[in-house]
Amino acid sequence: MTASPTLAARDGHTDVPETRETRSETTTRLFAAREDVSDAGRAAIEEELVRLNMPLARDLSRRFRGRGIADDDLEQVAYVGLVKAVKAFSPDRGHEFVSFAVPTIRGEIRRHFRDLGWTVRPPRSIQETQTKIGTCEGELYQQLGRAPRPSEIADHLGLELEQVIDALGATGCFAPASLDAPGHGEDDDTVGMRIGDMDPGFDLAEARATLAPLLARLSRREQLIVEMRFFRGCTQAEIGKEIGVSQMHVSRLLARLVARMREELTADPAGITAA
Repeated sequence: MTASPTLAARDGHTDVPETRETRSETTTRLFAAREDVSDAGRAAIEEELVRLNMPLARDLSRRFRGRGIADDDLEQVAYVGLVKAVKAFSPDRGHEFVSFAVPTIRGEIRRHFRDLGWTVRPPRSIQETQTKIGTCEGELYQQLGRAPRPSEIADHLGLELEQVIDALGATGCFAPASLDAPGHGEDDDTVGMRIGDMDPGFDLAEARATLAPLLARLSRREQLIVEMRFFRGCTQAEIGKEIGVSQMHVSRLLARLVARMREELTADPAGITAA
């Protein structure tokens, strides 16, 4: 607490310091003054109360960082909760403002997470269970002297163990791990590099199953042409060299083969598949 200049000090005396009010004392005084003013005066006092207690809101918002919502947005939501707390607080109930403001601000932040903070949105029951777990974890940590087990959280909240485990497992829904994050192996692979990709052969599976009966009806040379062109990716010149004809002749052969196979497939697709 910093001492402010006093009248005695300004007069050359320093024996009686004048202390500055604490934030809590100023808050209590302003709430008392709010009860005896007009609506315009009330609005001005409430604005001063909000400005005075903004550090409290900022401090509470910092505890929710790293969960997928920008820090600036968290602060703004905390300020909204602070405004609501100032407007709703009644000093007649005998409690300090901070004891009312803290749960009000936290509730506003948690509602924001519940409505907008999910990258992957789990069921509502999981969201509500996560909120309950976040509320009791600090208390259990102090009681146990260590991080609580899921079974201990379930007993404390009166919930099924499976429900608690599901809620704990959904923690990454706020901010899933980046695919560019390093993997846990000894190499330099990222998480994304370890995710399997679609096998390109799957795209050809249906085509192979449909065309197999048609290909079986072709001559050996025709089968070789189709295989080299559409399965090996050979050029027409390479096919011509293999079967001893020109590239132009291969082009005509391919055109006739494709047209014939298309006609047969269109004419009786069921019969071909069943063959």
